[in-house]
Amino acid sequence: MKENSPNAPVIDFDTPALRMHRKVRSLKDKIAEIGIGIGGISVIIAILLIFIYLLYEIIPLMKSASVEPVAEYQMPATSVRPDEARTLYLATEEQAEVAMRLTSVGEVVFFSVADGQVVDRVQLNIPAGTELTTVASSGPAKNLLALGLSDGRVLLIKDRYRITYPNDERLITPRIDYPYGEEPLVISEAGSGLSKIAVSETDSSLLISAVSTDKKAYLVQYLKEESLLGDVTIERNSLQLPVIENDIHSMLIGPDQNWIYMVSNKGTVDVVDTRDMDTPKLNARLKITEQNSGIGDVKLQLGGISLLVGDKNGQLSQWFLVRDDQNEWGLKRIRSFEHDGTPVALMLPEHRRKGFLMLDEKGQLSIYSTTAQRTMLTEKVLGAAPVAGAISPRADYLLLERQDGMLQALEVYNKHPEVSWTSLWDKVWYESYEEPAYTWQSSASNNEFEPKYSLMPLAFGTLKAAFYAMIVATPLAICGAIYTAYFMAPALRRKIKPVIELMEALPTVVLGFLAGLFLAPFLENNLPGVFALLILLPIGMVGFGFAWAQMPDKIRHAVPDGWHALLMVPVVLLVSWLALGMSSTLEIALFDGNVRSWLTDEMGIPFDQRNALVVGLAMGFAVIPTIFSITEDAIFAVPKHLSYGSLALGATPWQTLTRVVLPTASPGVFSAVMIGMGRAVGETMIVLMATGNTPIMDVNIFEGMRTLAANIAVEIPESAVGSTHYRILFLAAFVLFMFTFVVNTLAEVIRQRLRKKYGAL
Repeated sequence: MKENSPNAPVIDFDTPALRMHRKVRSLKDKIAEIGIGIGGISVIIAILLIFIYLLYEIIPLMKSASVEPVAEYQMPATSVRPDEARTLYLATEEQAEVAMRLTSVGEVVFFSVADGQVVDRVQLNIPAGTELTTVASSGPAKNLLALGLSDGRVLLIKDRYRITYPNDERLITPRIDYPYGEEPLVISEAGSGLSKIAVSETDSSLLISAVSTDKKAYLVQYLKEESLLGDVTIERNSLQLPVIENDIHSMLIGPDQNWIYMVSNKGTVDVVDTRDMDTPKLNARLKITEQNSGIGDVKLQLGGISLLVGDKNGQLSQWFLVRDDQNEWGLKRIRSFEHDGTPVALMLPEHRRKGFLMLDEKGQLSIYSTTAQRTMLTEKVLGAAPVAGAISPRADYLLLERQDGMLQALEVYNKHPEVSWTSLWDKVWYESYEEPAYTWQSSASNNEFEPKYSLMPLAFGTLKAAFYAMIVATPLAICGAIYTAYFMAPALRRKIKPVIELMEALPTVVLGFLAGLFLAPFLENNLPGVFALLILLPIGMVGFGFAWAQMPDKIRHAVPDGWHALLMVPVVLLVSWLALGMSSTLEIALFDGNVRSWLTDEMGIPFDQRNALVVGLAMGFAVIPTIFSITEDAIFAVPKHLSYGSLALGATPWQTLTRVVLPTASPGVFSAVMIGMGRAVGETMIVLMATGNTPIMDVNIFEGMRTLAANIAVEIPESAVGSTHYRILFLAAFVLFMFTFVVNTLAEVIRQRLRKKYGAL
């Protein structure tokens, strides 16, 4: 036909209808492009906002401490002999509004922290003709004071503060109580004056240790008994302490009254064991300072377990009792703290945290956290060593008496001292532990608790749970996807694939519930059968496949290609029934009737009912649909002409699968595994309900774990907003966020390289 034949059909592509159609299609494309772009940008912005918010909550953890002078005034004087009065003890009440000054003339002055105005004065019941020679506190956060007198007696007092709200304004009314009576207790029966004293109080006893001016040591115990009517009677027991060889700088008694520390001016400490109160004995005499240095100051830390030592060479260290290889207690140096070498003048332990403040002879203030082994602040606040000092119970105010008689009040900011790289990611030697350890324990029932914020057990538990889940899910999901996409009949594939993908819709809380209440006890009761199943099932499936291959062609060809998987269903059920049915027989024959006891006693493998095996099976079941669906789509999407061409060239179906189909689909398969791993790492409810939720570091498959996600879910409702615990949970979330971000980024890089490598097939 000629090109310009009049009979040739003419198609007009420029009709009004087609022009309108093109305009509408162009508009739709534009709208779709804008919508997809907005959606993508919105996702990026949302992730960025999450990142920023996590940083907003975490950054305060990294802030160092700071101090700010808020007041300076003349130290409030006593009403009697003001020129002779020296400050023996300084303290503040809870709100840091009223402070207490105990003086050498036996008068207590209560004054306002803000301006130094005297609130009240109390003259203590000190017998005539005696003088106040020494003062000791029962420890940080305790307000029992023992006042040693020149006649060998001790007066015990407590400062109390009553809070009322007249006219809706807070009014703090201080007073002095005498918990053991207004008459002093006899310590030195010879009447020798007391130069050093220590006191410890429990619900049942009061223990006082003292050294007299003639260098004799005394130990007196007062046993308290309370009648049914509430009357308290005290029985006095006088005990003998070991002989003192050196001048005593300080005496300290542990809160459980089992140990007494007698620290000499030469830098040695006598550790006296009083667990057998009738016969106290010298446990050890140790040198606790370096280079023959003398003691600057020594205090018990909050809780009375640790000894804080500062010497004349400016060295700071922490000591506490640890059992040795012979199971004997011994005082051990745990850690040291940085300082410039200036002699230590004063140490102030905090009342509610494992930290302390130190002032040296040059008036330089340093703030330390013992658990984190962190120096929070080093700043010069005075021109010389202080005469006395006090830190408020909340550690937010510091009072320092200068040598010129002025008192300086400073506001302290030190919100999160427990956090450091060491405390989060390294082993820490906690009080009462035999050795350094990775430990997460964020709360306890007492105020003397040492928080343990190591993220290592949580990170380890996260990887452990993901590892066992991926071991279960990855081979099953990938092999199932390969068979479904490449070998299975299309009609069967259309039924099987939606059913497996529907598994992903099961709520994880339901899976966790079933795993905890059914799967965990089932595995414990049938453990031999479960492991027998892992051995017999592959053997049974391979054996059935071999037997099927030997069948006559008529029988084998009766089953259409792609439907053979259905033949395996009864095989799997039969082998499972046999393996689980013989569980009791195997347990009796091989494990003396109790496989759990055999594992623990014979193999030394602890067994917890809710363990990593339960998590692996339950979480693997939850992850399988994700990996299966993406892998199956990737394999099924491989162009058919590649596999047909390979088969046409003489390759077998298996060769075509391994050398053509899988390499081409490898980017999608790799993405499936990474997405499944991300799902396993971030899983919360299954791990929370199917394990013991114990933050331990143990690869044992029969032990549980705690993951980062589960820990956040458990503890975030209980943490105080803005607290260290609260912000560390956000830090855990940030670690989880960064882990998934890094893994997904690496996965995308590897996926792109695989696409370039196999995209030319």
